[in-house]
Amino acid sequence: MTDLLSLYRTMVRIRAFEDAAEVASQGGVAVWGNEASTTQPALVRGPLHLSTGQEAVAAGVCAHLKPADLLTSTHRGHGHTLAKGADATKMMCELFGRASGYNGGKGGSMHIADFSVGMLGANGVVAAGLPIAVGAAQGLKIRGQEAIAVCFFGDGAINRGPFMEALNWAVVYHLPVLFVCEDNRISATTESRAMTAGPGASARATALGLPAVQVDGTDVQAVSEAAAELVREIRAGSGPRLLHALTDRHKGHVSVDPALYRDPAAVAEALARDGIGRTRAQLLAQGQAAEVERVEREARAEIDAAVAAATAAPLPDSSAAYTDIQNTGAGVWA
Repeated sequence: MTDLLSLYRTMVRIRAFEDAAEVASQGGVAVWGNEASTTQPALVRGPLHLSTGQEAVAAGVCAHLKPADLLTSTHRGHGHTLAKGADATKMMCELFGRASGYNGGKGGSMHIADFSVGMLGANGVVAAGLPIAVGAAQGLKIRGQEAIAVCFFGDGAINRGPFMEALNWAVVYHLPVLFVCEDNRISATTESRAMTAGPGASARATALGLPAVQVDGTDVQAVSEAAAELVREIRAGSGPRLLHALTDRHKGHVSVDPALYRDPAAVAEALARDGIGRTRAQLLAQGQAAEVERVEREARAEIDAAVAAATAAPLPDSSAAYTDIQNTGAGVWA
């Protein structure tokens, strides 16, 4: 079983990153646990898709992955990227559009990738990560590698064609892939139940002969235990599996969205069952107050340093606009 304090560490690092990124996209300076100042212009150009509230899923799943395991993410992918081992400073630099970012400051939030830790990338297209993960899993199988592929996606993605196509292909070819549905029950600005027929992701997976487990996605221990067993089965050659995690999105669709379309009572309920608060209470009950304070202090320091580094880092040179692009023939920039 993964140590609860270790899981908490990952969760608070993600929360600290998302809080700081949110403030940077709105203008101001991040202040842990307090409302942010808005005395300076936004450091991130354009809104961000935050994973605030969903930290337990990323932490619980990625705790059981190895660097060689491959992962695809979503437009709401900062938490997955951090949990998989990516560098927080390089991530923040990318959000700030700096040359030292993962994509040289040219890709932004939805395109961060780090192949060195198996992070194949976030994706701004809903459901696009599903077939990419399946292709990666097929490549692993063909090469006889022991690693697995993991694909995070939201409940809104299950209504798009790539979801069924990816699951079908994975079952037919018995691929080593774990599908993880982060079911926050809201698709952009609309409640998913208004657009989704049937019980959801796990039922659709089961209909294809793909074993699925549903779990409380705000309970990091429950996520970790379920993920550990599914990953063990996949590594043993069982074929694909699906983890259906019921979670909560605390914020609006993007970082500058006040989410006035949401039911205040439902938001209050989501905040009350916050996975970080639950885990913190468990650790305090175990007598780990000092350890909790240390982990939180380290997370604040790490992300404060990442923001400072990103703020000071240089912007890309204008010549960088003509690199990392496809050469389609003579006379085209390469």
